[in-house]
Order: sequence, then structure tokens, then C-alpha cells
Amino acid sequence: MDQKVSPVFREQAEYLELVQVCMDILKNACNELYLSMRFLDTSLASLIPTADMNVHGAGTDGGLLYFEPYRLASLYRKSRVHVNRLYLHMVFHCLFCHLWTRKRRDAAYWNLACDIAVEALIDSLHYPCIRIAPAPARLVLYEQLHNRLSVLNAEGIYRALQEMALSEEKFQMLCREFWRDDHSIWQRERNAPSPRPNPNQKNDWDEKREKMQTEMEAFARGAAEDENDLKELLSVENRERYDYRNFLRKFSVLRETLSVDTDAFDYIFYHYGMELYGNMPLIEPLETKELRRVEDFVIVIDTSMSCSGELVKRFLEETCAILSQSESFFKKVNIHIIQCDDAVRQDVTIENEEQMKAYMERLELLGMGGTDFRPAFAYVDEMVRKRRFKKLRGLLYFTDGYGTFPVQMPLYDTAFVFMRDQYTDVDVPPWAMKVILDEEQLEPEAEEIQTEVGNDEY
Repeated sequence: MDQKVSPVFREQAEYLELVQVCMDILKNACNELYLSMRFLDTSLASLIPTADMNVHGAGTDGGLLYFEPYRLASLYRKSRVHVNRLYLHMVFHCLFCHLWTRKRRDAAYWNLACDIAVEALIDSLHYPCIRIAPAPARLVLYEQLHNRLSVLNAEGIYRALQEMALSEEKFQMLCREFWRDDHSIWQRERNAPSPRPNPNQKNDWDEKREKMQTEMEAFARGAAEDENDLKELLSVENRERYDYRNFLRKFSVLRETLSVDTDAFDYIFYHYGMELYGNMPLIEPLETKELRRVEDFVIVIDTSMSCSGELVKRFLEETCAILSQSESFFKKVNIHIIQCDDAVRQDVTIENEEQMKAYMERLELLGMGGTDFRPAFAYVDEMVRKRRFKKLRGLLYFTDGYGTFPVQMPLYDTAFVFMRDQYTDVDVPPWAMKVILDEEQLEPEAEEIQTEVGNDEY
């Protein structure tokens, strides 16, 4: 007589069997992606699949790939290409650190921007294992975004979506079109520890992304043309970030100022003297200290038609706000703010913090002609010859990069500043630094920039 099997045990056995089938599905997806995109080898193998009935479809926290077995099996029945795209979608989220870079952005718009960035990248890759013809709604949105952005990264798409002032109906339609994985896992704390705990998960994915760019550049001759979008996005994301204040310190000078130097104060001798003599310390703190601050400096603003007036104002506001802080300014400075398109239109001299604030209050952009960098450099060189500066350390030139550069290297350090969304790998002269700013870095609390010197990172 056959023993009856409990329905609960039968259901559990079926579930475990389905989980194993889904594990095989994901393993096959990983292998198929690897055969087409060898540069993703370490990234594809970095996510450990684990079943989770609480996840909506699938999602990742950067270490584990959570999947709901019934939904994944249903997706596979539809087509294995959909599973491949889902797997690659989550890998790209990790590679471009979407899980850790939301900051103060609106969560709903950030989630949509990340999905659009990843799906646009996947749609640009024409490998059979992931190829599905994009829907017309996608093509229309991609065209709109390309008209606004040089590179479709999540940060740029986020700003573009907000500028579009989408209706709720349009926003929800885009969410349905581009949704693939569960982003709630990005912020959710897990009770079950990861099999491979990694406290520096973001840094780990940063290293994978940098390695991936190196491998793609090393084998560039054999790369497909449809990988260009991926290579551009990698080059943008891999630029190292620096503190804006630290960068401006490059243009500062070391000078002795009237200030108590607490670092040179020895409390042991002070305390010993007070105990031994009652009211006579053996040592007093130094009344002067050496500080690095901006003294002679030039800021040139490209006011040609190709530069956004709003971005120019925000850049100038942020730069002047940093320079106006007490730790950046000497009591008296010599900062020239020059507006130039194809000719010098205005030169305002700032000598103290009050003048800086007054200038920003009445700021008006002049010019709106073509772009030529040479007049500004010729003008500054003439001021140097006339000894209008004690020691000019540097010149900061905010521009879109489309203009004629000087041939001869100036006697002072020079940095050309570009907006990240408008930046298309302009070749600045080898003697100049190249700085790429995010719009978020022009917000009041932003303090990071991305920097290169010539073709090398600074």
C-alpha cells in the first residue's frame, strides 16, 4: 500500500525543484551573456542567485541576486532573451553604482532614470542574446534625451526628466515601459547575511567598471561599433572625483597670516609652567600661522551662444561661494572675473569678500557671440606684463570647449571646466587641466569634481 505524501511536503518539494530550475536558468543566462560580452566576465559572476518570495520579480543589493521563482520561470517561458536582459539590467545597475548614488534625489524619478539609462544601453547593444526591437515609445524618448544629453547616464536623465515636467500619466507609462527589477532592495536591510560580505561593495564595483573599460580599450580593434555608447558611458563614470575646495587649493599661495596656530601649541609645557609658576606658562601659542589661500586668481566665463546662461551663473555662484569662505580668502585678494565670447566683454576686479557678494547680486552676462579662447589669454598675459598681479597662480575657464585654443603655454596654471552633460571629450592643450563638473556639484552642498590633466587624470 503506497504511503500518502502530505500536500505541504509535495508543494515544498515542487518549490525546491523550481528553485533549482531557476538557478540553472540564471546560470545559463550568465554563460550566454559572457560568450557575447567577454569584458563582463567578473561582473557577471559577482552576483549570487538566491530565491526570495518577497521580492517583486528580481532585484539585487550588489552582492546577491534575489529572484521570485514563479515570476522568473514565467519570464523564461516567454523567452530566454528576456531573462538575459533582466540579468544584464541588474549587472549594469551595479556597475554604474545606481544602488549607492541617489543622494537627495527624488526616489521615484531616480529609479526611472536608472532604468532608462540601463535599458537605453542594452538597446544599443545588438547581440542576439539580448536583442529585442525597441518599442516606438522608447525610440521617441531616446531621441528627446539625446537632444539634451551627450551621454545617457542616470544623473543626466534624472535632470532631463524633471525638466520635461511629465504628467502623472506619462510618468507612470514610462515606469511600466522601462521597469525590469525591484529597486526596493537597494535600500532594504537584509537580516540574512551575504555569503560573501563586502563592506566596500561600491568600491568593488568601481574597480570592476575600471577594469572593464581597460579591457574594452585593450581590445578596441575587435570591438563592435554598437559598443560605443557603453565605452562613452564607462569613460564618463570612471573619471575620478575630487573635492572642489581641494582643487581650488592648487591655485592658492602659502603665506603667513595673523592667526593663532593651535597646531603648534604644546599643552604639556603650558600646563607644566602654570603648575610650577602659578600664572606663567612656559610657552604661548604662535600668533601667526602659514595658510594656503587664494590671492591672485582669474576666472574666465565663456558667454558665447553655446553656453547655458543658467549653468554659467550656477558655476560662478558655487566657485565664488567657495572662494568667499574665510579659509579660502586673504583679507585682501586680487581676483579678476572676465566675461569673454570671441572678445573680452567685461573684467571685474574683486578685492575682498564684500565686493564678491556685491558682484554676484548684480551679475549680468554679456556677449553671446562665437567662442575664441585666445582673446582672454592675451588679455591676461598683458595684465601679467603690466604687473597687475603679485604672483598669478592660475586661470579657471568655464566653457563648452568648442573654440580655438591658444598654442603657447601661459606662465600660470590653467583649467578648462566643462559640464558633464555637455562634455564630448574635447582635446584641450596638453599644458591645461580638464575639469568635468556635474550639475549636482553646482548645488550648495556639492563638493566633488572630476578632473583630468591633458589626456591624463589629475
